[in-house]
Amino acid sequence: MLGRLRAPRRSAPIKPMSAQRRQRRTLMIGRLRLATVLLLALAALAAGIVVGSGGGSRSQPLSGPAANLPATGQPAGPDAAAGAYHVPAPLNAHNVYAADAAGDLSPVVRGFPSIVYVPNSESDTVDEIDPTTYRIIRQFPVGGLPQHVVPSYDLKTLWVTNDEGNSLTPINPRTGIPGRPVPVEDPYNMYFTPDGRYAIVIAEQLRRIDFRDPHTMRLHHSLSVPQCYGVNHADFTADGRYMFVSCEFGSKMIVVDVPHERLVRVVQLPPESSPQDVKLSPDGTIFYVADLTYGGVWEFNASTYQRIGFIRTGAGAHGLYPSRNAAELYVSDRAAGTISVLNFATRRVVTTWTIPNGSPDMGGVSASGHVLWLSGRYNAEVYAINTSTGKLIKRIPVGYGPHGLCVYPQPGRYSLGHTGIMR
Repeated sequence: MLGRLRAPRRSAPIKPMSAQRRQRRTLMIGRLRLATVLLLALAALAAGIVVGSGGGSRSQPLSGPAANLPATGQPAGPDAAAGAYHVPAPLNAHNVYAADAAGDLSPVVRGFPSIVYVPNSESDTVDEIDPTTYRIIRQFPVGGLPQHVVPSYDLKTLWVTNDEGNSLTPINPRTGIPGRPVPVEDPYNMYFTPDGRYAIVIAEQLRRIDFRDPHTMRLHHSLSVPQCYGVNHADFTADGRYMFVSCEFGSKMIVVDVPHERLVRVVQLPPESSPQDVKLSPDGTIFYVADLTYGGVWEFNASTYQRIGFIRTGAGAHGLYPSRNAAELYVSDRAAGTISVLNFATRRVVTTWTIPNGSPDMGGVSASGHVLWLSGRYNAEVYAINTSTGKLIKRIPVGYGPHGLCVYPQPGRYSLGHTGIMR
């Protein structure tokens, strides 16, 4: 099928706008810094949150299944009492990634061509790479500041999150052809409720988590999270009931009760922390959170949300990707130009791979498990890395500011979003 895809027209590169966008973000941060401090203080008082030194929070417990979590005083979502919340049973009670094994493709995606989708944030384009030839086979424009390419819950659509373009561009993964953009406010990132009922749009600048229809993207419920400055990445507990979300510019994590669509906990990180990607351990007991500032990965108990450890990896730790056998976690250290390989069983870094003059950011593992694909955020390139040897197979020039790269199709029964959190 790849042979029928047309090659892109390689016109002159689009002038990067990173300086302008960085200036806008700097101005925004400066203006909001004082207001944020006051807002968080008022929100904490109103919600009855008292943050403890261990990273948790203390208040009156909820009743029912969330009894181990403190309430924040926010009302439940519109469907809080709308009936049962059904999440597909795991294939293996000891491995949440059991459905993601090498080559274990769902019948839904088995006919899809294997393509690496690259959103170029500063070029406002998407490049499609043939992973067998390492060549770009298509390039097309999208809305402003595309951040991630996200597989839908039902695996049938890929969504490009155009952050400043306030839109989502659908891609048909059977053909690789984009469709008509859907208007959506501030879609920095996107996830899906583990029961598949809603898409969860992460509106970073608006500090909102929007629950939307997963097909039409019509808004169902908007959850304001003023406590979470820089809301962006997340993962879910093994039972799918809670979402652990990073606050990049606020040195915090938050816990969202997914069925009730409400905030239930704020977890404090050390000063100047910059939490990024989040991944659950295979046995469902630990959340790993990459920290760009501290150059490593925080460990949190996935039941109590208490911080239990820190694993140093490399400067600018950013993306987290489990291996296909669920034995290792690949950590992209953007500033160091390395990938740290963390062993889940020992909770230690067992080896480090280097990309000379590279800036490995976000991506995913090939369906076979043999290749780790990562965007080179500041180098306008994509890296293909051999997961057996750690050797760089290829570096491929792409547009400016490549970010949330998606390898597709991937093994798994359904997608929880981002660049491929599969279950």
